[in-house]
Amino acid sequence: MTARELDAAGITDPALRSAYTRCRELNARHGRTYFLATRLLTPGRRPAVHALYGFARWADDIVDGPGGDAGPAARALALDRLEDDLARGLAGGAGAEPVVRALTDTVRRHGIAHQLLADFLTSMRSDLTVTSYPDHTALRSYMHGSAAVIGLQMLPVLGTVTPHEEAAPHAAELGVAFQMTNFLRDVGEDLDRGRVYLPQDLLGAHGVHHDLLRHCRDTGHTDSRVTAALKAFESLTRTAYRRAAPGIGMLDPVSRPCIRTAFTLYGEILDAVAATGYRVLDRRAVVPRRRRALVAANGLLRATAARAAARRGPGAPPGPAAPAPTDPSAAPHPAQREVA
Repeated sequence: MTARELDAAGITDPALRSAYTRCRELNARHGRTYFLATRLLTPGRRPAVHALYGFARWADDIVDGPGGDAGPAARALALDRLEDDLARGLAGGAGAEPVVRALTDTVRRHGIAHQLLADFLTSMRSDLTVTSYPDHTALRSYMHGSAAVIGLQMLPVLGTVTPHEEAAPHAAELGVAFQMTNFLRDVGEDLDRGRVYLPQDLLGAHGVHHDLLRHCRDTGHTDSRVTAALKAFESLTRTAYRRAAPGIGMLDPVSRPCIRTAFTLYGEILDAVAATGYRVLDRRAVVPRRRRALVAANGLLRATAARAAARRGPGAPPGPAAPAPTDPSAAPHPAQREVA
């Protein structure tokens, strides 16, 4: 966390500044696309976003991170400790973990509902024992806590030009779209953890079962049945992006470039998956660096124009138009199909 960002957010306590800095480090290390988009926010908003990400990352690492021989019981105990620490922090305490101190400060500053945090931890806890989902409805229930609530937590930080309740469904759906993108990209890695997030009924409709996924993961072979199932899940994911898209225009104009950039880059992960022929079981599809840099540069132009317009005040003429973001619900453009 830079001193400029902390100063802009009004965070003056040295211990809190250190806690927010820790969250920023977690975001920079693990949330490559997320961190890049966050840098397009106004400096005063960035610390809160880092705090939200830092806490989510910390909890996720308890569930999925390197833990030696730690089994579900040990990880559940670690989640219990984190939940207790969070409860103390929300009740007015300092919190033992830096990520908890930063998070609870962000919650108080922005009026974030405590239930969103409870729902998130519930989904994290389910990852300790639940290894698959029978259908999309069951998966959506899990994603409410693991993804939709992240969008809802972000909303008061980003600000809106419409009533909160109008923008909320779109913010929640964007969190879901991002997570479904990750599920598609990370099928192989999740399989190694003993989990399959693609709904069982969708897989079964295409003749796919766990042993077939495992075979493709272990051998690197492709199978038309697996490819068809992955394409079907991609279609569901693009539908989530379409539902989320109207919410971007409901955000504070100075926050829109950040979310448009994330919307575009995450959506292009789907394009990268398609470019590999849906070979996500033995490799990781990524958006090439030069494409990421171009999208980020366009986002910076939009951010600069939006901040200039905000300084000029309402009724001022708009700045120069920036290129429109790629629509991830559309078919991939050939120029966007390169992967690294």
